[in-house]
Formats: sequence, structure tokens, C-alpha cells
Amino acid sequence: MPDQSGRVMREQRTIKVMIEMYCRGHHHGDGALCTECRALLTYAMQRIEKCPFLAHKPVCAKCPIHCYKARMKEQLIKVMRYSGPRMVMHHPILALFHVIDQVLCESKTTS
Repeated sequence: MPDQSGRVMREQRTIKVMIEMYCRGHHHGDGALCTECRALLTYAMQRIEKCPFLAHKPVCAKCPIHCYKARMKEQLIKVMRYSGPRMVMHHPILALFHVIDQVLCESKTTS
């Protein structure tokens, strides 16, 4: 069984960075998360930590179980649409690993 704790930690770091970028661009410029974004970050971290597939966790977009509440999922989609393209410039390593994780997850589901 491969140890994916590093990938899970990287996923948590990526979502944290994306929410921070979104909040900075839409709510605050001072670096502190607003109440709404802090709640979204807390919720996302809890969902990742409680993932039933943790040992073999797929990327959330490819997961057969959709554990996010509809409202939170919609908010997270907004965050990712805003932050995703900006990740390439501001956090290229995290962006690269995120793409690699998606590709690896796809290859596991098609094989």
C-alpha cells in the first residue's frame, strides 16, 4: 500500500493556497482570510481528513463519493476557477503537482 500522506498534505496545502488567493482577490488584500473563506477552508480540510479513500485518495473531481455539501462545493468551484490559472504564476510547483495528481488518478481509473 503506497503512502499517500505526502499527496494528501500537498492537496491540503494546495486548497489552502487557492482559498487564500481567492479571498485576497475578492474580499481582503491584507492576507487574512475573511469569515466566509476561513469557514470554507476549515470545511475543506475536514472533508480531506475524513476521506474514506485516504490510503488511496483520488483527486476530489475524480472521486466516486461527493462528500461536499452543494453550497460548499459551489463555493469551492468558484475558488478553483479563479485561483487555478493564477497558481501557475504564483505557485508553479503546487500547480504542477496538482496536474500530475489528476493525470495519475485518471490513469488509475481507466486501467
